[in-house]
Amino acid sequence: MRNRTTGLAAATLGLALLATGCGLESGGGGSSLDVEAGSIPTFEELEGQTIKVGSKELTEQLILGQIAVQALSAAGADVQDETNIAGSENARRAMLNGDIDLMWEYTGTAWLIYEGQEEVIKDPRKQYEAIRDRDLEENDMVWLDPPAPMNNTYALVVTPETAEKYDLEGISDFLEIPEDERSLCVDTEYHDRSDGLAQTREDYGISTKDLPNDDVQTMDSGVVYTSVSEGKCAVGSAYSTDGRIKALGLKMLEDDKNVFPIYNPAITVKKDFNEKYPMLEEIFGPIAEKLDTETVTELNAQADQEGDDPATVAREWLTKEGFLKE
Repeated sequence: MRNRTTGLAAATLGLALLATGCGLESGGGGSSLDVEAGSIPTFEELEGQTIKVGSKELTEQLILGQIAVQALSAAGADVQDETNIAGSENARRAMLNGDIDLMWEYTGTAWLIYEGQEEVIKDPRKQYEAIRDRDLEENDMVWLDPPAPMNNTYALVVTPETAEKYDLEGISDFLEIPEDERSLCVDTEYHDRSDGLAQTREDYGISTKDLPNDDVQTMDSGVVYTSVSEGKCAVGSAYSTDGRIKALGLKMLEDDKNVFPIYNPAITVKKDFNEKYPMLEEIFGPIAEKLDTETVTELNAQADQEGDDPATVAREWLTKEGFLKE
């Protein structure tokens, strides 16, 4: 079955496909206008039904958003593309307010940030079940099962040369860097979120005396990687599934205290929406199962390093896996 998407996708696809260097700041809300179901089941109940799909503005979220846009379109829905929402809080608000109907969300983000829980749950299934149950009770939010196995958690990266020079293996070794050479580049989310820089300082005992705030530079996420690679910062914040870590030859320091939370993405919808469209788990379950860390890291690299549009990355992967027909 072939279906057309509407909204931002239809208006911007032509420009999006001409763009290069699509990354964390690039937009990328366009999607393929014409898709045909492969193994994705089609449903007459979805025909003529408009579903608003959202995502955050990060590369990975844009790709996941486009996977949802194209999967729903193939299943029979008319999809309104509302991907590329700036910031986690804004995206969450859009879901709660009904401005969007469906979005991939991360278990750890919802548990720690939206619900304000302090306990870090290290077992992925227990973390999923905890936020699934709480979000349903508190917000009538449904988390589809299964979540994807990929884990996009925080990381700190250095160049191999820096790691060798100061014998850095884990984050606990950070203070082995001489005081006058310590510098940290971070993106805005890691700097501002309670589960980011502040938590890392607390868990690893890196005080403002050890690393003054003046030695912490905040910048766009994409710039962090190049700044570390070019030696402008000794250490940089990163996300474990970001393809630029491998592409730039950076070394990810081990979370040797095992403190970083689990961030598995799952499709989220409101309870009444899920009751109206009970076929959503049938559509997204097989897709989620295929999205492991290695796969998503490669998809991110296609967008960030090779300059492919997120819509193209999503469509090629869905086609390769047989979810869409060529």
